[in-house]
Amino acid sequence: MVVTDALLVAPDGTPIHRALGLTDAELDEIRSILGREPNRLELSMYSVMWSEHCSYKSSRIHLRRLPTSGEGVLVGPGENAGVMDVGDGIAAAIRIESHNHPSYIEPYQGAATGAGGILRDIFTMGARPIALMDPLRFGPLEDPRSRWVAEGVVSGISGYGNSVGVPTVGGELVFDPCYQGNPLVNVLCLGLLPVERLVLAKATGTGNLAVLLGSSTGRDGIGGVSVLASAGFDEGSEDKRPAVQVGDPFEEKRLIEACLALLDAGLVVGIQDLGGAGLTCAASETAANGGMGMDFDVSAVPRREEGMEPFEVMTSESQERMLAIVTPEGLPEVMRLCERWEVAATVVGRVTDPGDDGVGLLRIVDGFDGEVLASVPASSLHDAAPLYDRPRAEPADLESRRAAAVAAPAVADATGLLLDMVCDTSWVSSQYDHQLFLNTVEGPGGDAVLLRLKHPVTGEDTGRGLALTTDGNHRWCAVDPRTGTALTVAESILNLACVGARPIAVVNCLNFGNPEHPEVMWQLSEAVDGMAEACKAFDLPVIGGNVSLYNESKGVNIDPTPVIGMLGVVDALRTRPPSVTQSDGDVLVLLGDDLSGPEPSLAGSLAAWTAGDRNGALEPLDVESVQRVAGLLRGLVADDVLSGVHDVSSGGLALALAEMAVASGQGSTVDAVPSTSHLFAETPGRVVVAVAPSALDAVLAAAGSAGVPHVVIGRSGGAHFTVAGPSGPLIDVDLDRLTTTWRDRLPEALGAGTTQA
Repeated sequence: MVVTDALLVAPDGTPIHRALGLTDAELDEIRSILGREPNRLELSMYSVMWSEHCSYKSSRIHLRRLPTSGEGVLVGPGENAGVMDVGDGIAAAIRIESHNHPSYIEPYQGAATGAGGILRDIFTMGARPIALMDPLRFGPLEDPRSRWVAEGVVSGISGYGNSVGVPTVGGELVFDPCYQGNPLVNVLCLGLLPVERLVLAKATGTGNLAVLLGSSTGRDGIGGVSVLASAGFDEGSEDKRPAVQVGDPFEEKRLIEACLALLDAGLVVGIQDLGGAGLTCAASETAANGGMGMDFDVSAVPRREEGMEPFEVMTSESQERMLAIVTPEGLPEVMRLCERWEVAATVVGRVTDPGDDGVGLLRIVDGFDGEVLASVPASSLHDAAPLYDRPRAEPADLESRRAAAVAAPAVADATGLLLDMVCDTSWVSSQYDHQLFLNTVEGPGGDAVLLRLKHPVTGEDTGRGLALTTDGNHRWCAVDPRTGTALTVAESILNLACVGARPIAVVNCLNFGNPEHPEVMWQLSEAVDGMAEACKAFDLPVIGGNVSLYNESKGVNIDPTPVIGMLGVVDALRTRPPSVTQSDGDVLVLLGDDLSGPEPSLAGSLAAWTAGDRNGALEPLDVESVQRVAGLLRGLVADDVLSGVHDVSSGGLALALAEMAVASGQGSTVDAVPSTSHLFAETPGRVVVAVAPSALDAVLAAAGSAGVPHVVIGRSGGAHFTVAGPSGPLIDVDLDRLTTTWRDRLPEALGAGTTQA
């Protein structure tokens, strides 16, 4: 007999199911599944599991169009992380997640627990986390609240990552008005494991035990997925601060070591981390994935607060917790290893047989022989979650915006425009320890991250490398979400090629506005199609991802921001790749464009956005051209013939050249750029390389043989940064001024006492 409630109405008179974020239709579906009225605990469990954040009920129908299989894929979407076989008996687990809403309410803890959660996604698969990346987006630097959020987020990531002992090796930093009330805090993690240690979140074996590992359970994080990540912001959002989890990186470090020790000892049948939806998610997922049921003793869960109701215990998102499925025979050794690592371990569940109908029940009990507080089909919390094909509609002014021309920046303003663009992000990366494990070959500040590939158990250096990049461009995607997303995939490929890596897999974090707005759903659908088309063309599997919706504030949606995380491999890591730099006397060569064509589109460019121009049409993706440039670049990097390299993306050729100059302390003299449009256009597929004069002929010959358009555009050296046009200079600025502006922008804005909560 299931315990029922006499009252399912909130104190303000609102029906409980609506207060929990469930619709009337969803309540009717729950009644149909159960064959009766649900009680308060059951409603709470369905509310978190059927939330947008956990169920992807608005996006699953679209995500099915992504390519998810391919060579080397061991685990694709649906598990805690995607896993690729990278050779030498080693697998790489990779995952990207969002913690956007919590990070606006409580920046430090929101970002810190985002890092903690992504780490657990990785070691849940049996992998040791080896690297974090943080694509971050905030409101404009001129806004005090945005600066306060940015400072808190960076402190949270550094405080957690540095303490837990996992290096933060790269990421992105974007400031734009569209994120003023809704920052984006995405976090990617990479881990390594021996192929044979791979473990999945499955509960099998009748009578096996569910053991809760790690921290005690409190009220922090209750409603984190249903209240924060599945609804937009409005006035009073700060009142939701208790829904933000509180992290403990030192507990996480012990938990990592304890879990890997249990896996190495072969004591774990299945394992799941406790993130969104807490114990409800972990218990139901492991049971449903194994085709079993589970009796879960809520009274056995260690608590750090008195008077917690069962629904609070089952939906709390308190951090640093794992649920392991172990055999009764192995329990004593499990407890011994956990005691060794000072990790609390408590038996909280038993795996049960499915019924005659093959449906396993998740029963929440007050003691294994006590009252049944809730009883639901475990799979109904997942497989029966609503699936919405929400209305989609392109913007009414789409065609007129695409047909409108984008004005090129005036020559007189080009220098000032460049100075507005330059920004050194080392204020952020200097707060991260990116050399933990001593694997980092190329860290923050380059086009991509490069790590030595070492065996995760023996530590043996394989002589190979793994490369990572995260890329997103909301401007491109606001103009054209399909083409913009495809171009972002291409940019990621070029970034990996800059460190000599070939791409092998993609993960994504899809950050969009309110899915109840047809224009937002059109953006999401278009972005998925753009990603699918590009990944199929480049033969790249999408092995996992995350969808973050309801990124709106006061009814205003963010610009569509799909973020691409890409994993690559360097098959022979013989030398450090060239970075974003140049040496005195180097020849500067543009690959992928000879500047002889018509004026390129400035649509979606930083130059156009700075001028408030959101019109125009993006240049289409040229897949074959990107493949040729990437292949050429990988070969040049492997042959160690380049002094420096930088892809042309945000800010166009102007910003790429300027960043190479300030990073090296060497000026540049650039000749004969046809127009300011050529200077600031951002179409991917172009790379600037710095080449010693003695190697120039070999580089130009290789480009010719590869069928890659190219042109010598200037030389490095001197104390000025100068770009000449057909009838005079387009840009002329003293290198010291350029460097000072680049170096001081963030330190002067952040950490200077000018922020506000």
